Amino acid sequence: MRQGDIIHGLVRGLAVVECFDEEHARMSITDVAQRTGLERATARRCLLTLVHLGYASYDGKFFELTPRILNLGHSYLAATPLPRLIQPFLEELSRATSESTSAAVLEGTDILYVARASTRRVMSINLAPGARLPAYCTSMGRTLLAALPAGEARAILERSELIAYTDRTKADMASITTELAVIAAQGFAVIDQELELGLCSIAVPLTNAAGQVVAAINIGAQTARSPTSRMIAHFLPLMRKLQSDLRPLLR
Repeated sequence: MRQGDIIHGLVRGLAVVECFDEEHARMSITDVAQRTGLERATARRCLLTLVHLGYASYDGKFFELTPRILNLGHSYLAATPLPRLIQPFLEELSRATSESTSAAVLEGTDILYVARASTRRVMSINLAPGARLPAYCTSMGRTLLAALPAGEARAILERSELIAYTDRTKADMASITTELAVIAAQGFAVIDQELELGLCSIAVPLTNAAGQVVAAINIGAQTARSPTSRMIAHFLPLMRKLQSDLRPLLR
């Protein structure tokens, strides 16, 4: 792609939208400039444009995104058949296991949740479609990374901020790459309290008829209720069946 084909104003505007999150829901112009690296005047124009379009509100000091911003995510969900196709399978898996199930795709250094069937809230954050988590320390993220060529996966890890969220987190390059090799060989990933204490999860990749990995699904649960040994023994066979059922339907 040529640089002349890129609309840099759009790049800056999207950077402003993406800098808002749960911890930074209300920000001043200075806050946004600092989080995006943009000049203050540029950040101001982007923010006022978002206000003009109805994607943000302004009280004279702080800016907030409005519910209209959800239209951007809805456009992806409406235009992409994957979430609609996977959803009923996730709901069936959730009923069979009495646990929450999710599907995600790889987006940069993160996983992006595209579908979810939740029986109970297992994490301290909300994991609705559109939520993002680091790929390197999540079961679906590691499953998707393990499906990539080794060099490509390593490049993503090198761009990631490897944080040890708990004392169990594999947060160094050597440990993660070793784990990815194991996942690639066995065909599933297990996370045991690496992202949040008391939480474990198991994930498998979803492949299409051509053998390409298009997404990952997982089951997440409290460790006291469903330890990883139970997940592998009881949940993995159900997930394998779901893989097989979905394969001819995925593009």
